[in-house]
Amino acid sequence: MTVGKKRKVKPGTAVIYIVLILWAVLTIFPFVWVVLNSFKPSAEVLRSSFALPSQATMMNYENAFSKLNVLKAYGYSFTISGVVTVGVMVFASLLSFGLTRYQFRGKQLVRSLIVASLMFPVFATIIPVFRMMVEWNLLSKNLAVILPQIAGNLSFATIVMTGFMQSIPIEMEEAAYMEGASVFQVFFRIVVPLCRPSLATVAIFSFLWSYNDLFVQKIMIRDPMKYPISTLLEQISSQYGTDFGLMAASVTIIVVPVMLVYIVLQKNIIKGLTAGAVKG
Repeated sequence: MTVGKKRKVKPGTAVIYIVLILWAVLTIFPFVWVVLNSFKPSAEVLRSSFALPSQATMMNYENAFSKLNVLKAYGYSFTISGVVTVGVMVFASLLSFGLTRYQFRGKQLVRSLIVASLMFPVFATIIPVFRMMVEWNLLSKNLAVILPQIAGNLSFATIVMTGFMQSIPIEMEEAAYMEGASVFQVFFRIVVPLCRPSLATVAIFSFLWSYNDLFVQKIMIRDPMKYPISTLLEQISSQYGTDFGLMAASVTIIVVPVMLVYIVLQKNIIKGLTAGAVKG
């Protein structure tokens, strides 16, 4: 019987693990703290916010669903984020396919503009975008949020998709063309199925960014009855800021879907970001 040697941990590796553990604790602790306080009355939150609930209550969640338009806000959020996700996936994949498979005048300029657009924050373009939505009579409509969010996410998605498509062997597409396949058949039957990891990454990040985008939602949606869930939380903090139990319950309700997406799809996020990083 062979006795395995004990693996020695290098000091540098130990330091890295310690830093990562501390980072994880500091990241997870605020969420756990909010969830625990969501089961306490506001008076108990003020008295002992870092202790376990003396008697857990669901009153804060009952008040959140009865006083606030939570379910309707969820509907608006999922509708907006879903359309944005699909739009970004479609446009980014088509644009990436054109940039990686075709040679045309101005191709490098287009690539440079896509990368350069990442340097411009949404705050720098919100005034002309707002005026455009006013002229199109789209304020307080979902399209007023969907269109800017698709445009804002398209550059990042195109860069991710382009890097992945460059790693796909072009011989399969050439063989399909020789068999008489059209461009759209090659794109939808060969390229898109092979790009599932990067498409999953684009979909996840586009959905989460759209879901959490308070700035554009607050500017474009003027009707409180049409607020998505992130904008509703901002309204709750201004109206019920002293009801700490209700605030904690509202934050928990809003954050839980995002946490579930990260937990369930974390492998897809990592795989999609690393796929295509190395060619060959």
